[in-house]
Amino acid sequence: MSRSWRSPLLVWTVGGAVTIALLTAGDRVTALVELAFFLLLGAALSPLPFPPSSTERGARGDSRRDGRPVVHWRPGCRFCLRLRLVLWRDAGRVHWVNIWRDPEGAAAVRDVTGGDETVPTVTFPQAPPEVNPDPRRLRARLRAA
Repeated sequence: MSRSWRSPLLVWTVGGAVTIALLTAGDRVTALVELAFFLLLGAALSPLPFPPSSTERGARGDSRRDGRPVVHWRPGCRFCLRLRLVLWRDAGRVHWVNIWRDPEGAAAVRDVTGGDETVPTVTFPQAPPEVNPDPRRLRARLRAA
């Protein structure tokens, strides 16, 4: 199983157990609220909110050709999720690389950050990379391009 699905599966399992316990106790309303919370939290921690990821090599090549930046991310990263939510419709204007699935992508992030895997890291074709950039500024930059 992919490493990126471990956190959401754990959250969903705990949510299921809490829901069953609440239903057993006869508290249906709280059980439904808790179930909805755990389902949404698990979905947010999963790779679902992100467009399909590319490999580092593929994303770099595409970025050179089309001028779009490369965003390195990983599931479970709240800063990556925040970036994705702010970009919303503009998320297709970047190339996404999941560093947990692509060792070359993880190595590229370590090169930029001095050895750690801080994400999101955004690499532009003709500009210096940015670590955890301001999502609104990045969105404005994408829309201006």
